[in-house]
Amino acid sequence: MHDDFVANLRLLCSYYPSIAEVCRRLAINRAQFNRYLSGRYRPSHAALQRICHFFGVTTGDIALPHSDFRALVQTGQLNREDPTTLPWPNALIQRGREGMERYIGRYFELYRSMSRPGLLMRTLVCLEAREGGVVYQRTERMQTLPGARSCHNRYVGTAVKLADRLFLVDHETLNGHEITQTILFPSFQSQVTRLTGLKMGVADNSERMPCCVRVVYQRLDEQVSLREALAQCGLINPEDPSLDDALIAATQNDVAAGEHHFRARH
Repeated sequence: MHDDFVANLRLLCSYYPSIAEVCRRLAINRAQFNRYLSGRYRPSHAALQRICHFFGVTTGDIALPHSDFRALVQTGQLNREDPTTLPWPNALIQRGREGMERYIGRYFELYRSMSRPGLLMRTLVCLEAREGGVVYQRTERMQTLPGARSCHNRYVGTAVKLADRLFLVDHETLNGHEITQTILFPSFQSQVTRLTGLKMGVADNSERMPCCVRVVYQRLDEQVSLREALAQCGLINPEDPSLDDALIAATQNDVAAGEHHFRARH
């Protein structure tokens, strides 16, 4: 049975350009995957579920005798999972993961504060590939009284790319008081440096006013440590010299003459 699993897994991999491509799309360690292909190790239950979900087969299919499995593959009779029949939001996450690899990384998120009008909010957003999709954590650092420790809000969510737009939805995990949605334009440059769009959420004060603001995602250099990045987060005066004119303009929440909606701007 173990030999059949190895042969079946190798057959599934043969339909892809390379083992490296399979590992990249599975977000699995190449050395560990090679152990499965060699038969040295059997995947854990969770890893097996992940592999089968990726290839669109069931755990029963991949354990079939290899001759039977090969015949099913060649005749297209495998019980493959159709993304349109997967429960929401799994189907959406699977559909929207394509093209998200280039956006993995850390960003400063900047927008006009919803609870402190006149100031900019800078938060840290970390996007990473996990379980076949892209998830992220967004951390807010809120200054309190001088000399007091800063407080933090932590949001977790998922990001998908659908029809040339990036959609990010998250929820606040410490108090459970908010869900936010962000829609960004993708980048068509060779390197992703800055993304713009709209963000909708709730002001973090007693008023809890629903708000929509223009937002900028500014990609961080990989050399910047997590501690350094968090230290730069919080409320910022728009006159701060570290902010360039293009960023200030991109976060202005004005409505131009002739505009009938509050619109995102490139």
